[in-house]
Amino acid sequence: MSDERAERIAEFIAPLRVKPGSEVDLSEDFDPGYKAGIGGKKDGQELLRTGVTLLADYQRRLAAEGRYGVLMCLQSLDAGGKDGTIRHVMSGVNPQGVHVSNFKVPSDEELDHDFLWRYARRLPRRGEIGIFNRSHYEEVLVVRVHPEHLDRQRLPEGSKRKGVWRRRYREINDWERYLHDNGFRIVKLFLNLSKEEQRVRFLKRIDVPERNWKFSAADARERSFWDDYQKAFSRMLSATSTKWAPWYVVPADHKWFARICVGAVLAHTLMDIDPQYPEVGEKARHELFVVKEELVAAAPPGAAADPYAASVAPDRKGRDRR
Repeated sequence: MSDERAERIAEFIAPLRVKPGSEVDLSEDFDPGYKAGIGGKKDGQELLRTGVTLLADYQRRLAAEGRYGVLMCLQSLDAGGKDGTIRHVMSGVNPQGVHVSNFKVPSDEELDHDFLWRYARRLPRRGEIGIFNRSHYEEVLVVRVHPEHLDRQRLPEGSKRKGVWRRRYREINDWERYLHDNGFRIVKLFLNLSKEEQRVRFLKRIDVPERNWKFSAADARERSFWDDYQKAFSRMLSATSTKWAPWYVVPADHKWFARICVGAVLAHTLMDIDPQYPEVGEKARHELFVVKEELVAAAPPGAAADPYAASVAPDRKGRDRR
């Protein structure tokens, strides 16, 4: 990633990255209202459009090469903006190469397996971008804030004793390293929302009839566990931001800025992979030329023999007309 564009993106997302091995205190270390000096939504629209175009280009190359896969994990509290972020950031990519998985209450079948099983089943294939709307980190967030969920997971008694969270952090880190070593890059994004902004968004969901369906009383009840969640997120970020799968804390009080950040982190990952279109071998290239000659010869009277070649051929002054 030596070009100037890649360097600018890396510099832009650097303040969001959780340094591996660092101790995180969300309330002290990350500002949900941070905007990196960008004036407002209007100023950020062009940046988002540029990012969407960049992602579309790299996603095509990722799919064509078929060597790497990318998994994007989105975590936030309720009303953090995950759905809108996915919709806007991925608006320009080929939907055939992107798969979104939403994880809610585990089914009986899922509870019959280890806690990572249901997530492993939804991993992307090589050449694809997989998005987890909530992810395996629910197992050290919601389950930690509400430890009664451990009973539903039918664990042996010894597995529920002191140290269960430290063990799960280790198991998650090991699993992500295994995926990384096998060519799957993991992009972990926590949309960091302030308590006041969450309150405002909840009210809007109540006040606007078209948004009533997005609100549930359970969301409001979870607000009473705000401090517990902040501690759980801080511990998770501290324990699971690794060299091979670092966390990025995205300021989410301004939706437009959060979307720019998510697009930038994902673009940075794809540019680091730098996927390339496969080169055609000599034999295949010869076959292409044979077929091209047949197609050129089949042009009807008055039609260009090869319209595309004619449209991109340099004019007499040597300028490319593309």
